[in-house]
Amino acid sequence: MKPSLAKGTRDFTAQEVSRRKYIINILQNNFELFGFQPLETPSFENLSTLTGKYGEEGDRLIFKILNSGEYASKVNQEDWDNKNHQKLISQISDKALRYDLTVPFARFVAMNHGKLTFPYKRYQIQPVWRADRPQKGRFREFYQCDADVVGSESLLQEVDLVQLYLKSFSDLKIPVTIHMNNRKILSGLAEYAGITDKLIEFTVALDKLDKIGKEGVVKELLEREISQESIDKLEFLFNQSDDALENLLQLKEKFADSEIGLKGVEELEFVLTQSLNLGVDMQNLVFNITLARGLDYYTGAIFEVKADEVAMGSIGGGGRYDNLTEVFGVKNIPGIGISFGLDRVYLVMEELNLFPEEATTQVEYLFANFGVEGTVEALKLIMQLRQKGISAELYPENAKLNKQFTYAEKKGIKNLVFVGEEEIKNGTVTFKDLTIGEQKTLSLEEFLNL
Repeated sequence: MKPSLAKGTRDFTAQEVSRRKYIINILQNNFELFGFQPLETPSFENLSTLTGKYGEEGDRLIFKILNSGEYASKVNQEDWDNKNHQKLISQISDKALRYDLTVPFARFVAMNHGKLTFPYKRYQIQPVWRADRPQKGRFREFYQCDADVVGSESLLQEVDLVQLYLKSFSDLKIPVTIHMNNRKILSGLAEYAGITDKLIEFTVALDKLDKIGKEGVVKELLEREISQESIDKLEFLFNQSDDALENLLQLKEKFADSEIGLKGVEELEFVLTQSLNLGVDMQNLVFNITLARGLDYYTGAIFEVKADEVAMGSIGGGGRYDNLTEVFGVKNIPGIGISFGLDRVYLVMEELNLFPEEATTQVEYLFANFGVEGTVEALKLIMQLRQKGISAELYPENAKLNKQFTYAEKKGIKNLVFVGEEEIKNGTVTFKDLTIGEQKTLSLEEFLNL
């Protein structure tokens, strides 16, 4: 059998694991600095928990898990013959791998709301799965790093999450732009164009502007039975100025008869103004009126983060979802959250060569193996180094020195240490710095206190 990977998955080498941990540690530190507490949820949920939360396209990408046992024997033959897919799915699968971390979080809040202190702030760093078509920066198994606040309607939460994004990407040294919009503005646009009954179809098509361009969006809107007259009223969407506040002013005029649209403008204006008052550079914030983030559960602010110097999709995103726990029978728990795409952040940092040397785990010392007597003394020194938090290992076989050198170089070990007959007799250690080729002999005390 020829070994292979499932499409859209990857193995991670030691260097890749270390670099991913470097990113995660920075994010985790910032999450906790901003008052978020950790949470973990199961890798799979009841299928009913996940379906209906991500829109039509999202639901199709959920990885369903076949029921254990003789599940096929329980299939209704009539449903099979008629290819009634929805009924067939309910008969053979009642669980699924989580699609994101937000819906499982909402389920957790609904189950535990009586025990939580609100506003409740949690962060979560775990893998998710989507049956998507793999491409650069898009995988079927990937990590999300989420920070959410539930139990508060205050727009100061949006302002705080903007700060969290900017600080985290600044610490990672990635120049970014945060694209912002508000779901209420999109509802206002639908009212303005007379397509309120087509809001979901409108936002799903609009969200694809970056991928398929204006012509593609218009074509899709027509295919979704949105009239040319309504599309013509929305023509201004594709010709926005670079001044966010000026664009919001233009919307106020168009939303004169739309209460929800004006509310969205007011909310976004507050977040932008407060962020600027806190010293955020306006160049880092963009009011993107076509940003829709095609998830049905967003109700207010929506965010998308893009790297300035790398051509890639979003490396972060999120928004407000004030009704999500209602589907689990718990009302009046508003929420807002953001997510960092670990895998895309990694690719951006790799392309821009932003990983510092310390982001790669390396063994500091390799002790050469000269046989039984030298091995015992070497192991004693290795134990003392490890107690001081210094990584060290002994080459396991008494092999030719050239082979041990090659092992150290290939593994990226910085120093090769010799504890031979002469060193044991004199109470010294000889080591060679393989990065510069310099060799030194020191006393045991001097070596252990380097």
